[in-house]
Amino acid sequence: MDLREPAHRVSPRARAYWATSSGLGWLVLLGVQVVALVLVDERRWWQWALIALTVVLAVSGLLVVPAWRYRVHRWEVSPTAVYTQRGWVTQERRIAPISRVQTVDTERGPLAQLFGLSTVTVTTASSAGALRIEGLDRDVAAQLVHDLTVVTDRTQDDAT
Repeated sequence: MDLREPAHRVSPRARAYWATSSGLGWLVLLGVQVVALVLVDERRWWQWALIALTVVLAVSGLLVVPAWRYRVHRWEVSPTAVYTQRGWVTQERRIAPISRVQTVDTERGPLAQLFGLSTVTVTTASSAGALRIEGLDRDVAAQLVHDLTVVTDRTQDDAT
């Protein structure tokens, strides 16, 4: 029996955020390659091939990966559990019982703030580590943190 996907998608703006974040990384790599090409007296064919490969990978990273991640990344919170699905090459589904939730954190880096996005991290008493829900609208993340705080406060079990 297959486990159904969590009910909620991340924000549609997450695609642009992931593309921009990836694009900045590719831009740095390409910049280093171009500077190395300019500084070297003797240009070799493999240097041009490496730059061409970087451009091809960057374009796929900007167009394919964010769209794929958006299709995969989902989340859901019920009165009894937090359920996440994430990844793009390796996909992961995790369910954490509310009784195991220890902390709930919100993170907004500078780039995420420009896109109005947040990441919610749910730390549990599990050796698998925290559950992360990336690419949430700022207001959705705030409501999720509030809801998780309320529901975990009502839980009588110890999260250890």
